[in-house]
Amino acid sequence: MKYSSFLIKPASGSCNMACRYCFYRDVSAHREQGNLGLMSGEILEALVRRALEETEYVCSFAFQGGEPTLVGLPFYRQLVELQQKYNTHGVRIQNSIQTNGYRLNEEWARFFAENHFLVGISIDGTRELHDAARVNAVGNGTYDDVERATRLFNTFHVEYNILCVVTASLARRGEQVYRHFLRHNWRYMQFIPCLDPLEAERGEEQWSLTPERYGKFLCRLYDAWYTDARQHKAPSVRHFDNWLGILCGYPPENCAMSGQCQPYFVVEADGGVYPCDFYVTDEWRMGNIASDSLDNLLHSDTAKRFRLTVPLTEECRQCVYAPLCRGGCRRDRMMTAEGFAVNYYCEAYRKFFAHALPSLRQLALNPRSPYRVG
Repeated sequence: MKYSSFLIKPASGSCNMACRYCFYRDVSAHREQGNLGLMSGEILEALVRRALEETEYVCSFAFQGGEPTLVGLPFYRQLVELQQKYNTHGVRIQNSIQTNGYRLNEEWARFFAENHFLVGISIDGTRELHDAARVNAVGNGTYDDVERATRLFNTFHVEYNILCVVTASLARRGEQVYRHFLRHNWRYMQFIPCLDPLEAERGEEQWSLTPERYGKFLCRLYDAWYTDARQHKAPSVRHFDNWLGILCGYPPENCAMSGQCQPYFVVEADGGVYPCDFYVTDEWRMGNIASDSLDNLLHSDTAKRFRLTVPLTEECRQCVYAPLCRGGCRRDRMMTAEGFAVNYYCEAYRKFFAHALPSLRQLALNPRSPYRVG
């Protein structure tokens, strides 16, 4: 295998916070055994050994949760040692971690910097918005603790980006959140639509993001970002980066924009492997990293079943925005009575592309654009 990518949950669904909209708490509840504990050193070693023995060029290790720092810093020191031990073929290794930033200290920041970890840290906008959604175990807001972690990252020169979940309340303040991030010089931003629970009616939760609200959010966020882009001082916003890249002929790095689900390796604490972070349920377990080769995992019956994509409606396929929308993420595809799929956020994307596509194309054609082919 030339390239491999692992999303690893070393603390399973364990977390030191109690975010009101937590999607992985819901996913875990759909398993016979919800929380799978902490990953052992033996499972970690089996994972690293297999990954590096069966990968030729680039191997990505990304850690997520729950809260992946709960497994402890010695776990990650062991990870680095094992990578050095088993990387006998000179594979390029990429390490990253997604954390809530709560309770991080100088020792963590120094480790991330020294070992070149890219860190995604979750901040839901302003203090008011963040503290309404992202609380600790006793219900207190966590904004000050998380902002303190970003200051540590700046001090120790840790590479990091901001992960922001777009809830119903945050969607009303897109430009305000964007400006807030820029005031802190947080120039790498990912805005992630809030997920409704599995098998639930869409749009019924307190935090649910409706298509109408999401469309308005994208337009307002884009207008603020485009003002800066015209002056060549725009930050990185993942959605806009991907759509610009597509217009310039590049494949999207965001799998939700690819139009086709391809299983990757989500590894739970017990070594169980699943095809996607949104489907870490018993139904989608492909095997175990300690006993199954990467090739066998990717060609398992479960992986083959996951690749099967419900066809989009004829209206979707013929839509002028189809080359950019591509039907959206599997979790956002809704079944019609005729057995076809339609993107839950179709209305949002139609509104956004009608508003932004002309100026996006201008940016893509600009000779100074970093996305322009040639």
